[in-house]
Amino acid sequence: MLYTSQQTVSFSTYTFRHLRAELNDHVLTLTLDRPEKKNALNPTLLNELAFALAYAHYEKDVWLVVLAAVGDVFCAGMDLKSLSAGEWGEETVPPPSGPVRLAELLAGLHKPCLARVQGAVYAGGFLLIGGCTHVIAADTATFSLPEVKRGLFPFQVIASLIEIMPARTALDLCLRARTLSATEALRIGLVTEVVSPDDLEKAVERLAEELKQYSPTAMQFGLRAFQQLKSLPVDQQQAFLYEQFQQIQQTADAREGMTAFLEKRAPTWRGE
Repeated sequence: MLYTSQQTVSFSTYTFRHLRAELNDHVLTLTLDRPEKKNALNPTLLNELAFALAYAHYEKDVWLVVLAAVGDVFCAGMDLKSLSAGEWGEETVPPPSGPVRLAELLAGLHKPCLARVQGAVYAGGFLLIGGCTHVIAADTATFSLPEVKRGLFPFQVIASLIEIMPARTALDLCLRARTLSATEALRIGLVTEVVSPDDLEKAVERLAEELKQYSPTAMQFGLRAFQQLKSLPVDQQQAFLYEQFQQIQQTADAREGMTAFLEKRAPTWRGE
């Protein structure tokens, strides 16, 4: 994380420039709010996202995150004009301790993250949806990696893509710069659910409500172990997972879950 837990304690006192943040019943909704620039990621927005995701990681009351956007485009990727000009951007949040890499931030969130995709996703915008556990898209949304048309290549994006689809499929997207429909994105695993634009918000709410029925601690343990597993040799993985299972049994949520099961009642999760 690019921020300490102490830095995020006063999260609610900050006024963001390009990001809306709303915490409601354990769901933190982060909405990209730069529609005049197609929600392109400039330094200010990147820092605001980094700060908000750090807060979501540390804050016990946040059980899951929803990434959304306003306007006709979900995200046009990096704001190449501002980045090439070396602009630092408006300082609306404390400066991060290092470069903002969205894929790493989302991987380190360790909580379910739902993308609510209402419009087109381009280039670096794939880093946002590629790092989410679930992507619900309107059937009118489109997806494209146009970098090769500009003499560039989506280096960071391909690392995210090969975790969720076959390598050849990921390479094809990067090399041919095709525009995918939401249905095509669903077929290759980039999207997890496609609904009509009118049903998009309700579909995300339904999934969020379902996830809130389960132990937030269990999901956090599982997502953290999923990320850690990638760096372990094969001959160490089972021992690591056994240790994780031993640890999770000691949590308050595990004790509550087992007690509720034996008492034939719904559990009351504490996120501990």
